[in-house]
Amino acid sequence: MKKLILTLLIGGLIMTGLSAKTAFVYFSATGTTERMAKNAAQTMGADIFEIQPVHKYSDADLNWHDKKSLSSIECNDPKSRPEIANKIDISAYDTVVVCYPIWWSYAPKIVYTFVESQNWSGKKMIALCTSGGSGLGRSGSDLAKFAKGVDFKGGRDFTRGSGADVKKYIDGLLK
Repeated sequence: MKKLILTLLIGGLIMTGLSAKTAFVYFSATGTTERMAKNAAQTMGADIFEIQPVHKYSDADLNWHDKKSLSSIECNDPKSRPEIANKIDISAYDTVVVCYPIWWSYAPKIVYTFVESQNWSGKKMIALCTSGGSGLGRSGSDLAKFAKGVDFKGGRDFTRGSGADVKKYIDGLLK
């Protein structure tokens, strides 16, 4: 009888999705990525966390036409790791969806700061980006190289698309 009750309890947990938790972690300098991440997380019933920079990016910092802008300097320095103002703990999650804008074909360096600060052992990572035209490119697989022990499932540009589109894509990756 105890085995039957235990089996039913475990089965119930699996069926309610409590055994596999998903978190969305995003960085957004202009609000575009934030909207995408929040819509997707809400549709999936997932938790969501924002990567908040110590130094908030101004319009001048984001001017990619200016080689001396902060974002240009960071993107051209492979060792740049901007400081994060808040602590994000992904230890309770099985799958982490990392969302970010594309800057010069890559994720912003603050996303690397986040990825390198976490223990990815036994976790799945999915990368979602927003882009003005260049798409995901190698940014997701590049981030995965810095996430020691992660199972990188893939990624895609979701500049356009609904939370339902993101859910369908993620569900397909996790089958």
